[in-house]
This record gives sequence, C-alpha cells and structure tokens, in this order.
Amino acid sequence: MLAAGAFGTMAALGGCSAGPRALMAADSQPENYPTVAALRFFAAELSRLTDGRLAVDVYPSEQLGGQSDTLELAQLGGIDFIRINSAPLNVLVPETLVPSLPFLFHSIAHMRAAMDGAPGRAILSGLSRHGLIGLAFYDSGARSIYTVDRAVREPADMAGLKIRVQTSDLFVSMIEAMGGNATPMAYGEVYQGMVQGVIDGAENNFPSYESSRHFEVAPVYSLTRHVMAPEILAMSKHSWDKLSPQDRDAVVQAAAASVPVMRELWDRQVVQSREIVTAAGVKIVDDVDQDAFSQLMHPIWAQYADTPELRRLVEDIRNSGEANG
Repeated sequence: MLAAGAFGTMAALGGCSAGPRALMAADSQPENYPTVAALRFFAAELSRLTDGRLAVDVYPSEQLGGQSDTLELAQLGGIDFIRINSAPLNVLVPETLVPSLPFLFHSIAHMRAAMDGAPGRAILSGLSRHGLIGLAFYDSGARSIYTVDRAVREPADMAGLKIRVQTSDLFVSMIEAMGGNATPMAYGEVYQGMVQGVIDGAENNFPSYESSRHFEVAPVYSLTRHVMAPEILAMSKHSWDKLSPQDRDAVVQAAAASVPVMRELWDRQVVQSREIVTAAGVKIVDDVDQDAFSQLMHPIWAQYADTPELRRLVEDIRNSGEANG
C-alpha cells in the first residue's frame, strides 16, 4: 500500500498546469549518486532526441516515496520512470530473481555481458506482464561481507556470525547456506545494530559501505563478491502506451545511451569508496575461497530457479559473454 507521504507528494506535483506535464523519474538514491546522474543524462538525451517534446524531471532521495511506493505508482501510471532494485520485483517477476542468485556471475564484466545480451532482454520482457516496460540495467556492484572483527575467508569463518540482510527470502537462504545467521533489518538500523552487538556485520558494495559510514564500526571487509545483481530502469506501461512509436524509440535509445554513462560513474565511485575506507584503516581481505562458497549455493539455485524457464535462464547466463572468456 502506498505511503501517505507519497500520495501527498503526487497530489502536489499533479496540480493544474498550463501545458503538458513533464514526465517524472524516481530514484531512492541521493543526488550525485551514479544512478541519479545516469537518470539525468537519460532525461537530457531524451529531450534531445525528441526536440524537446519529452521532458523528464528526476526526483532522487525518495522524494516520491520508497522503492515499493514508486513501483506501485509506476504500475498505476502515477510515475513515468523508476530506477529500482530487483528485490522488490522478485515476487512479481520471477525472472528478476535469477541475476540475484549468489555466485552466478564470475565478474562484473560477465554480469554486464549477460544483461546486455539475450538473458537480460528476457528478464526485462517479464516486466510487461505487470504494468512496466523494462528499459535497461544499471550496476549495483559486487556485494561482500563486512564484519566488526572477523575476516571471512571460507565458510567455517561464517559460523555464529549474525549478518544483516535486506528483507528477502533469497538473501536469508544465501547467508544461511554460507554458514552464517541471517538477520533481516532495515538499512537505517545497521550502524547502531553493529555498535550494540545485535549483529556482527552486514553485506553490501563498496559505495554503500563507505557512504553509510558502516566502515567505522565494521572495519573488516572480506571480498566474497557473492552477489552482483544489477538494478533496473523501467517505464510505466500506462505512460508508454501514450507515446507515439517514434517517441518510444527515443525512450529506448536514451535508456541505452545512459548505461555506459552510469557504468563509468559507478566504476569511478567504487574506486573512490575503496580508497576512502582503506585510508581509514579498513582491513580488506582478498584471499577469499570463493569456490568453497560457490559449491554451497547449488541448493539455493535449485530452490529459487524452480521452473524450466528459470533454469534455462540460469544456464544462458552462465554460458554468456565473459563467462567463456
């Protein structure tokens, strides 16, 4: 159900206007985050391709509500574009579970090759059944384990560790399979949870680890790189259906053009965030036995890729692009 604040914001934005309203794009991340910068590039490119017929206003920092709110609003046609993590889509679109499977991708290059190819197109096409048009994938980096005081090099090191995860059955199953104790918790509670000993650590990418200041209380970052799930740029099907074929082509072109921009910004941010936490004294553990962890994930793949279609998608990803390089 939509938050009351989201309704209020939409009412204020949807008031009377002298001309056609600008299209709206929502992102939960703050200003200057790579996904927000990519959305602004997308907006400028779309305006250029349509000679100004289509203008897009970008609303970062959850101005239009949290991700679940903006997802629902986009399905109803209240928001035109959303940049969303795949987790809120998992229940609606089973295909979005597949790129979140642990240790599915061998590298960021493999993930990008798969998402740019046929597997990515198959995942995006699944959104159309639920009021959305999938346009592109944005990076969300490689997620790794960070802890208050213990390096994680092999599954035995996870024993007894209480690791925060987002509210996701898949992530709970993953941490349990790795040997730890999964603790779903709101992101904003993680810092204090580690201070108070409620949890022993969490898992995320370098930019989030750095920007959240979690490195201050969990200064051991082990490069498990267990998940490399991308994020999704999508358009409301209600809004899409109102566009001419020419303008639909422009939307697709602008979205595709924003992807390399986002990736360049993301790669730069990863390097910068790693340098910041290293300078602050974080111990980065890079001798992780990823094969040992990966061998534990086959039951997870079987549990969540539980139809012939999803299993075929897993195999297509494993056989794509950089996986064979």
